Order: sequence, then C-alpha cells, then structure tokens
Amino acid sequence: MLDLEQPVQRSGAAILNLGFRPFFAGAAMFSLVSVLAWMGLYVFNWQWQPALPGLTWHAHEMVYGYAMAVIAGFLLTAVRNWTGVQTLHGLPLLLLFLLWLAARLLLAGGTELLAWAALADGLFNLLLLIALAWPIVKVRQFKQIGMLSKVMLLMLANLLFYAGALNIYPWGVQAGLYSGVYLVMALIFVMSRRVLPFFIERGLGESVTLINRGWLDGASLLLFIGFWLADIIEPDSLLVAWLAGLLCVLHAIRLAGWHAAGIWARPLLWVLYLAYAAVIVGFALKMAVYVFAIPPSLPLHAFTYGGIGLFTLGMMARVTLGHTGRNILEPPAGVSWMFALLVIGSVIRVALPLLDAARYSLWMGLSQLLWVLAFFLFMVIFLRMLYQPRADGQPG
Repeated sequence: MLDLEQPVQRSGAAILNLGFRPFFAGAAMFSLVSVLAWMGLYVFNWQWQPALPGLTWHAHEMVYGYAMAVIAGFLLTAVRNWTGVQTLHGLPLLLLFLLWLAARLLLAGGTELLAWAALADGLFNLLLLIALAWPIVKVRQFKQIGMLSKVMLLMLANLLFYAGALNIYPWGVQAGLYSGVYLVMALIFVMSRRVLPFFIERGLGESVTLINRGWLDGASLLLFIGFWLADIIEPDSLLVAWLAGLLCVLHAIRLAGWHAAGIWARPLLWVLYLAYAAVIVGFALKMAVYVFAIPPSLPLHAFTYGGIGLFTLGMMARVTLGHTGRNILEPPAGVSWMFALLVIGSVIRVALPLLDAARYSLWMGLSQLLWVLAFFLFMVIFLRMLYQPRADGQPG
C-alpha cells in the first residue's frame, strides 16, 4: 500500500528529494503548454510544425509525455514505500527528468529531430524501468512484477510507435498509440483496485463496507487483454464491441461496490471515483461505435480526457499533499474547482459532439480551454509545494 505520509531522506534541493516532485511539476506544466499548442494548431491554424503531424504529436505526447511523467513520479515514490529502498533522488533523478524533457523538446522541433527524439524517449523509458526494477528485485518483492511488466510494455509500445513514425513498421503509429492508452488504463485499474477502497475507508472517518470480488478482478483483467489486442488487430469490430460491453458491466459492478455516500464531500475521493466512471462510459461508447457508428474519437476521449486526465490529476494532488506533510483530508479550497473544470471539460469533449456534431470545433476548443484552466489551477495551488521542503519539516 502507498503510504502517503512516509518520509524519505533529504537530498539537496527539495524538488529532487523524491520522484513525484520534478515529474508532477513537469507533467503539469507540459500538459498546459502542449494543450495550448494543440489548441493553436487545431482552432487557430498555427503554422508551427512539430516533428510529427499535429494530431499524431498531440496523441503521442498526452500518453507518452504527460501520462508517462505522472506514472514515473508516482511509481518512483510508491516503489520506495513498497520496498523500503530509496529510489532515485538528487542528481540521478534530475538526469532522468532532463532526459524526459529532452524528448519533449525534440518532438516539438522539426521532422529532422524525430530520430533523436526516439532515442531520448526510448532511453528515458529504459532507465525508468531499471530505476523501478532495482529496488523491487533487491528486496525480492516479486508481487510487484505485474506493475513492472506494464511499464516495460509501455516502453515497447512507445518503440513500436516510433518504428511507425520513422517508416520502419507501417502500422506502428496506431498500434503504439492505442497500446499506450490501454496500458495506462491497465495501470489505473491496478492502482484503483489497490488504493481506491483504502482511500475511501480511510478518508471518510466512518465505518463503511466496500465490496471487492476476486472473480471480477481476474475476469476483468483477461477480458481487457482481449479487448486491447482485438482493437489493435481489428479496430472497432464486433468482437471489440462485445468485449467493451462486458468490461462496461464488470467495471460498473466493481465501482458500485466501492460507493459510499460520504465520498461526494471529499474532492480527493470523488475525482478518482468519477475518473473510473469515465472509463466505464468509454467502454459503453466503444460498443456504440460498432452498434450506432458514433465517431471513435468519443470513447477514446472518455478514456483519456475523462479517465486518465481525472485520475492523474487526482493522484498528483493527493500524493503531493501527503508527501509534503499536509493534511489530505483538508485540501486547499481551489482543488474542488480544479477537478470540476476537468469534469465539465470531459463532458463537453465527449457528450456534446453526440448531441450537436455541427459545433464540433467549438466543443473541442472549450474542452481544451477547460483542461488548460484546470492544470493552471494545479500549478497555482501545488507548484510551490513541489519545490519547497515539507511543511512539517520532515525529509521527503
């Protein structure tokens, strides 16, 4: 279990004390800037050309840039707590972060920098995997291998993407992007199963009975693997629709078992709950792609904007508060507004195009703006916490 209050040793500048600090700060700033850039390309027809076509660049960078930075920060922190072994800090942590940043800057350049971006990004993925694997192997905590395997598969999926972008493998771009989305979702499922019931039981300050079903854990995992592979091999086919429908039902049953009325008074709980609900909506919409021929971008953005966006923002807020010595039961007032902006943005991005497709560009622009505002609020509230020492004077 992730202990949000466990301190770690101090190492020079506070922002380099633990992995969540530089990677959460970098993820938030990059998310804001990259979505502003995507808004410029899509809404205002900017002539700027990154190393990839605009839509492909946006899709790749939200998965392998933003989401991967959040994963890196979270797991470098969590693995330290799981194993008791100090993960990267100080100069090694700075170098890993700069490698991630270098890949983002190279991809923002021209097409001639694409191969260098692939090298930097691949090296970052590999070194992150090694940094996570070392403490786990050292203490023989092999129950974490499942988590490591997902990070390794993300690395391979990113390499598959670059193989397609560099014209080495013709189907690499789409396979790499969708695999990246589904692997991040798989991590969300694993972490939700580990921590969301625990957070709810601990955060409500009252006795609650939450339901977990072992058969559901196994069935949902096997079906999700089948869904991922089927959607790569034959996108939006009948098989994909059936698997999406089954996953929608199974995850809805799981989420219903985790409900407690008190979560709606706790923003750090309801944001994670709504993130999981957005993924369930995504499965329902994925089935509707086949049945009703709705645009495939709608379930994709239910998964990404709604599910991944809300979950990562919620976890960044919670981990930052806990690991900087603040009370996670009393978050700053602006946190609720920050989450609400992203919830409204996800509804605009996914639901309104179904109701009024003629104004698709307007809904796109509004959802982009709300994303930017939400992450701007995150920076206003949390950036200071990330670069300053812990409020309680403890190391970490």
